[in-house]
Amino acid sequence: MAAEPGNPQTLPTQRISGAVRVAGHFGELLQGRLGPEGPVALVTLPCPPLAAEAARRPGPLALHQTAPVMPPGQFGGFLRVLGAPAEGSFRLRLEMPLGGGAGASTAARVALAHAAGVTDPAIVARACLASEGASDPLMFPAPGRLLWASREARVLAELPPLPEMEILGGFFGPPRRTDPSDGNFAVIDDLVSGWQSAPDLAGFAALASASARRCLERRGPEDDPTPALAAALGAAGFAIAHTGSARALIFAPGAAPRGAEERLAAAGFRQILRYRL
Repeated sequence: MAAEPGNPQTLPTQRISGAVRVAGHFGELLQGRLGPEGPVALVTLPCPPLAAEAARRPGPLALHQTAPVMPPGQFGGFLRVLGAPAEGSFRLRLEMPLGGGAGASTAARVALAHAAGVTDPAIVARACLASEGASDPLMFPAPGRLLWASREARVLAELPPLPEMEILGGFFGPPRRTDPSDGNFAVIDDLVSGWQSAPDLAGFAALASASARRCLERRGPEDDPTPALAAALGAAGFAIAHTGSARALIFAPGAAPRGAEERLAAAGFRQILRYRL
């Protein structure tokens, strides 16, 4: 039986009882090509406050979702690639906007895979890639420690643990969905090399800022206020969704000033959040 995407207006936005929860991310700390013709690689910025939730109940195959993240007719094929039976009534809830660069597409698929009983990261990554064309490493337990080839769903290297940090950010500008065929990214071999030996938060934040600046210079928008906000608020650095609208200021824990949310809102940021890693 073909999957049904459900009507996004018919589902409540409150938490789904008994659901599995998969955290999204908040843009990338690094993203670009490894060499001019090399793969597109990234280091994701984890974001536990924004997640996808999914639950399965017995019954004919159906998918009811709060936002149209899984296109009609794809869900049954997704389950088949997972090796899961194409049956059951699934409910899916997203806490992040589509096209925000917060991992909605991948987090949704990982949550659905887990609800279907499939948790092996390699299997889930393969199914996400087949469905999306490009994926984030959210099926792994520590996605921020991976150098990830997003168009190949492949771990390129394991990286040092992220330092403790406080993130303050939001979404700026219109949604920007990822195009899997888009290869217009700066070369970041030097940033990846530096990442593997960065000594502290200041070092990581400087590299993340460099990746974000290269992306903004290459792809825009020209009026992006994130660099100026980071400087004005005393942030250690900033990160962006290289193919989305998420923007993050990076602070040492407890260093984000009071009232900073109002500054972001005045600059046009939406869905502002603050969290620690």
